[in-house]
Amino acid sequence: MQLLGCDFSSSPSRRKSIVLAWGAMEGTRVTLARLERLETLDAFSHAMAQPGDWVGGFDLPFGLPRQLVQTLGWPLDWADCMRHYAGLSRAEIRERFAAFCNARPVGAKFAHRATDLLAKSSPSMKWVNPPVAFMLHAGVPRLLDADVYLPGLHPPEPGSRKVALEAYPGLLARELLGSRSYKSDDKAKHTPQRLLARKDLLNGLELGQSRLGLRLKVSHAQRDHVVADAAGDALDAVLCLLQAAWGLRQHQQGAPMYGLPADLDPLEGWIVTA
Repeated sequence: MQLLGCDFSSSPSRRKSIVLAWGAMEGTRVTLARLERLETLDAFSHAMAQPGDWVGGFDLPFGLPRQLVQTLGWPLDWADCMRHYAGLSRAEIRERFAAFCNARPVGAKFAHRATDLLAKSSPSMKWVNPPVAFMLHAGVPRLLDADVYLPGLHPPEPGSRKVALEAYPGLLARELLGSRSYKSDDKAKHTPQRLLARKDLLNGLELGQSRLGLRLKVSHAQRDHVVADAAGDALDAVLCLLQAAWGLRQHQQGAPMYGLPADLDPLEGWIVTA
């Protein structure tokens, strides 16, 4: 079974590509096989549609806050809600979400999923900095088109053994680095301190210092490449790879839904390892 970690972008380009980290697990060791960069959403769709079995961790939200969906009067069934959401333009999403926020008090503008509060991730309805609402809009329909199984949300298609788990690299990074920053898209912030943080984070993953109980194996060339990526995209894909490996290990040990909680909200979804 292949493992996959995906650092996603809703508007990929040569400058800011989608990064896929492919690997495999043996016991508690996760080996990074290769990194793949995709510059278009069509390339992402093509990669997801390729034959093969894998368990992947994807750095994008798989659901919207229940409170938001109820307020907007959208379908409360996840599949129906996603179909409705996919049918909207980004401008329409921005307009509806902004109206929702404008009607709420200062300090409580956004609605949050339960998993966002626990993982301290951005609310999945946020459309700027980072635009995770657009990531959901761009990514989830393409996963569904590839007949991917989303545990707790979408049943597996007949014959498909592709499994997608919502991942959040910041959750694992915080465990090893605390509040230290390790990346930035702003070249002016590509500092020696962030370089050292990436080195420390990768070293911690190799030594198996996280609560996931997994050790990362990378080659010298891979280590240099991941550390040199000051935007952190390659490292984020590797972090998602390890979260996917944890989910697969839970599955192998008999846990239902790849380690996701049995009582997760089937409209909102859940971040693996949260």
